[in-house]
Amino acid sequence: MLFLIGAASQLHAQSVVVMVNGEPITNYDIEQRSKLNTLSHKAATRQQVLEELIDEKVKIKEAKKFGVDPSSSDIDAAFSQMSSRMHLTADQLSKMLEAQNIRPETLKARLKADMVWGSLVRGRFKESLQVGEKDVAAAVQVNTEEKDKPQTESFEYQMRPVVLIVPRGAPATAMETRRKEAEALRARVQTCEDANALFRSMQNATIRDTVVKTSADLPAPLRELLDKTPIGHLTAPETTKQGIEMVALCGRKPTTIDTPKKREVREKMFLEKYEKKQKAYLDEVRKAAMIEYR
Repeated sequence: MLFLIGAASQLHAQSVVVMVNGEPITNYDIEQRSKLNTLSHKAATRQQVLEELIDEKVKIKEAKKFGVDPSSSDIDAAFSQMSSRMHLTADQLSKMLEAQNIRPETLKARLKADMVWGSLVRGRFKESLQVGEKDVAAAVQVNTEEKDKPQTESFEYQMRPVVLIVPRGAPATAMETRRKEAEALRARVQTCEDANALFRSMQNATIRDTVVKTSADLPAPLRELLDKTPIGHLTAPETTKQGIEMVALCGRKPTTIDTPKKREVREKMFLEKYEKKQKAYLDEVRKAAMIEYR
């Protein structure tokens, strides 16, 4: 009797709920995605989950028509990138999913659909998704109040990263010694020429080529740090995997090329255009699809 009950349960799990362009979506697929959504804190009804899976089937088929078809290694790479953002290895993420009775392939299927659809929409509608700089400037002007104006100022920074190398596996005392050394060196460096001459002549130290970034390219904490650093001087030392790192600030000048506010407005305007375009496109693709409910 127990065998029969188990067999019936397995049969139900594998039973086809809907065929999408000849490809099945089973009860098991729906259950797996529902568990994944719950783990992702994404509440959804069974019908919403089913519609999500149907959307993904038509997205993947449409993308294949235009040659957008990532390999299994591409999907594995996306899975690894997601695990890294969660401060996990790919194996740890797989085990975490399996502990919740979720197959890693369930997450990989969602990642694949997101990848192909994003690439397809951006590729096919590149021109219509562009955001004009005049539109951005106008939107910034409208949305910027007097008190916000200092935040819209932007600078172009010329920087030379510096590393005092600490070998992997070195004791904590070695890192602390190099940190103290870095603090002493900061007092000696008054220009980028000083920094170049000093760090090129030192053992276990390196100074990299000049990097040019605008305020919009940098996170707020780094912008604030650079704005407080006198030109020609070094920023405060930070501990990294390579050792003790600093930045020699070689130049800082106002620029109108981009600002954090412009970047924010531009990204928001692009996202609005993208969402509208992808929704219309998906509606069109779904209408042309063969969707047979069982």
